[in-house]
Amino acid sequence: MAHAIWSGAINFGLVTIPVKLQTAIRTKDLRFNFLHKKDEGRIQNVRTCSVCDKEVPWDEIERGYEFEKGQYVTLSDEDFKRVNPEATQSVDIVQFVELSEINPMYFDRPYYLEPEKRGKHAYALLREALVAENKVGIARVVIRSKEHLAALKPNGDALVLELMHFADEIVDQDTFEFPAREKPAPNEMKVAKMLIDTMSEPFDVSKFRDKYREEVMAMIEARAAGKEVPQAKAKPATPGKVVNLMDVLQRSLEQSKGRSTGRGAEAAEEKPRRTARRKRPAA
Repeated sequence: MAHAIWSGAINFGLVTIPVKLQTAIRTKDLRFNFLHKKDEGRIQNVRTCSVCDKEVPWDEIERGYEFEKGQYVTLSDEDFKRVNPEATQSVDIVQFVELSEINPMYFDRPYYLEPEKRGKHAYALLREALVAENKVGIARVVIRSKEHLAALKPNGDALVLELMHFADEIVDQDTFEFPAREKPAPNEMKVAKMLIDTMSEPFDVSKFRDKYREEVMAMIEARAAGKEVPQAKAKPATPGKVVNLMDVLQRSLEQSKGRSTGRGAEAAEEKPRRTARRKRPAA
């Protein structure tokens, strides 16, 4: 069973629902060590002072904030304790909003909120009320001594607490150059809509997987077994010349229609096979 990050409560109004905060995602990043090419010795990170050029032990290190070039304010552990938010271990809902009001860019990391036995009824009531009203709760929560903004969202039978970025953590899009809103040519718009329509289907996340990670792991396993993996053929580079957008859209549409026809044929073949299995008499 997964180990809860903390046990606390959801608080909204005068209602308190005891819950356990559980991680909702598993990262599968590949982790590599740096090695010396000559003898595969592992490279160690050494803490060296830029002034005296000597290695510095941990007990001689302090944290500093550079407020001007080369000028620092140093802070001790006691300084951080004085300004740390109180670890209340509670999800304090401060308001309810429609999910559509929140820009998805603000969402960061989800957690499951699992109810304690004595809080299941209130938990289910809050979940169903959120679904009925099409609302999510905006909350403040402290996790590992850091305060977060978060959204409390129903997700099937669960309530999910999704940590959010604060407004000043999102880079202003005015920093970059994007094309101005304009009305596209009617013929281009028509074909673009048709292309979107032919490529539209219900989203099923289980159809997607990290192919790059799988290929890297296959290469690692082959190398460990003393084998070599054939090098994949690189895709040809996209030509840099200017192309006719309408022509590219039209070709994309024809290609997409071909794939859709292929998927339809596969489904048609699969259906009789499934039917045949159902009609097979019992032994």
